[in-house]
Amino acid sequence: MKKTTVTIVIPCLNEELTLPYVLKKLVQVKKENSKIYEIEILVSDNGSTDKSVSIAKQFGARVVPAKDRGYGAALDSGIRNAKGEIVVFADADDTYDFLEAPLLINKLVSGDYDMVIGSRLDGTIYHGAMPLLHRYLGTPVINWIINLLYAKKTKIRDSNSGFRCFKKEKYLSWEIKSKGMEFASELLIKALIHDAKMAHVPVSLSPDKEGRIPHLKTWRDGMRHLLRILFYGPHLFERVGFVFFAFFWLQLLIGFFAQGVISIAGFNLYGIHSMVLFSFLTILGLSLWGTGLLIATKQPRVSKLYQNILAMEEDRLFFVLITGFAIIGLTLVWLIFQWYKSGFVFINFEREFIVASNISLTLLIFSLQALTAHIIKRD
Repeated sequence: MKKTTVTIVIPCLNEELTLPYVLKKLVQVKKENSKIYEIEILVSDNGSTDKSVSIAKQFGARVVPAKDRGYGAALDSGIRNAKGEIVVFADADDTYDFLEAPLLINKLVSGDYDMVIGSRLDGTIYHGAMPLLHRYLGTPVINWIINLLYAKKTKIRDSNSGFRCFKKEKYLSWEIKSKGMEFASELLIKALIHDAKMAHVPVSLSPDKEGRIPHLKTWRDGMRHLLRILFYGPHLFERVGFVFFAFFWLQLLIGFFAQGVISIAGFNLYGIHSMVLFSFLTILGLSLWGTGLLIATKQPRVSKLYQNILAMEEDRLFFVLITGFAIIGLTLVWLIFQWYKSGFVFINFEREFIVASNISLTLLIFSLQALTAHIIKRD
């Protein structure tokens, strides 16, 4: 019976301090599971200048140089060069226990999953292994955002786990692009977008070895994760922006036709100051919606509305823009004329002015957003 082939990929950049611990465990895993799996140990070297490469070779690992720098680039290079049909990866710092790798592999094989994630939050986190900021804020927040935007059947329990197992064939179909630490988030997002069958198993996490300098930079890499997550979520900006815009435009119209203050639950609303606030919030909503439109230029699957705007023929786009600018021009002329009639001293129609200026701003911002989107999509 043919054995299932497995490649264990270790991204490496100057890890001579911890690499021997990791490789010793992997040699043990390979020996103990040789009857079931044909295991390959692959070190994806990201430009090490210490003894990491020679250490890897001493333990019988195959070393593949990663051309591009970065955590994600090293992993991607290692995965693409893997001989196994199943890939497992974890860091070379010995914080993840590679002796637990068979748990992930067995789960993947027995349940015919596409990916299995080693969940630290469900396992044992040893003292000092994870900063409180990461454990109780960073990881839970990223879990929540990813699940909110992309999860359907499977909910992600540990989005920042660096211990994962998956089918190489599936990975290649997901087309991961990230080169840095945000690789971890993109891998999850792409798997969720493609409706991958996923599972979690509890794993342990140990603190860094004394003397090792971590590659992770909390705020920089955290922001990279967030930007990558939002990059695939134009629908978030579209929905939130539309709700803001529609709701507060309705309030603006109520204030315009009410022609006076209305008391609701102790709050005096729909006066001039309320209308200025409503006008500001409609513009905020439109700006959020427009952000989604710009992101949509880089995504293959977007809403029907975004599709129609981005697919608009150039001549039609031209006439839409000209019409919008013409309405803005006429509105400004009307406002200036009304001001002229008062001798340029004061405007005695505040509500009309707020609504008219808001319409002009709405048309201007939408026109610029549509124009910018068409410029960007040509890249």
